[in-house]
Amino acid sequence: MGADEQKRAAGEAAVDLIEPGMIVGLGTGSTAAAFVRALAIRRVDIRGVATSEATADLARLLKIPLLELNEAKDIDVTVDGADEIGPGLSLIKGGGGALLREKLVWEASRRCVVIADAAKRVPTLGAFPLPIEVVAFGHATTLARIEAVLQAFGLPVFPHLRLRDGAPMRTDNGNLIYDAACGAIDDPAGLAAALKAVTGVVEHGLFLNLADTALVGTDQGVVTLGV
Repeated sequence: MGADEQKRAAGEAAVDLIEPGMIVGLGTGSTAAAFVRALAIRRVDIRGVATSEATADLARLLKIPLLELNEAKDIDVTVDGADEIGPGLSLIKGGGGALLREKLVWEASRRCVVIADAAKRVPTLGAFPLPIEVVAFGHATTLARIEAVLQAFGLPVFPHLRLRDGAPMRTDNGNLIYDAACGAIDDPAGLAAALKAVTGVVEHGLFLNLADTALVGTDQGVVTLGV
């Protein structure tokens, strides 16, 4: 199977975990969209909490009822994609720019399931550029502090401001994203804590100790991974 077929298979497999009456976190990105479409096709009676405006638009189009996170409070399960899946189901997420809302929904969930194609599995996180969401005000000074943190972790990296159509991309929250091509992150937990402590950093794409299960589409079918 190609990557698209693997994503679709993983998304369809995740629907088997959903029971009628559940409140379900709906992830962002192409793999998560495959899950949302499969959920609609099977007509599972659930209410969703979207992790982005794009996902909310798709859910409305497919007639999936939505709740705001404040209304939902407790989410039974969230199903979402990832840009990298490392050891212990450590993740890099945020390629779609929804990392802050995704993490808020993930942390409000009793169970988190990541779905992906086989290429997303890696022995060490970092080949995919790490997204770092920052407030727009004074973002250049925030960048300098981010670079100092990265260098302290042996990562002499110069993050790039994410652009869309030649202009800085704004997240659903009005923030900016810097992408840091780290290459290999030897201490994800340490880096995650250090970045979160930087004034001006809203969130980063290291999702650690959050995923309970991964469903990975492969040429041999969907493989289930646990922590």
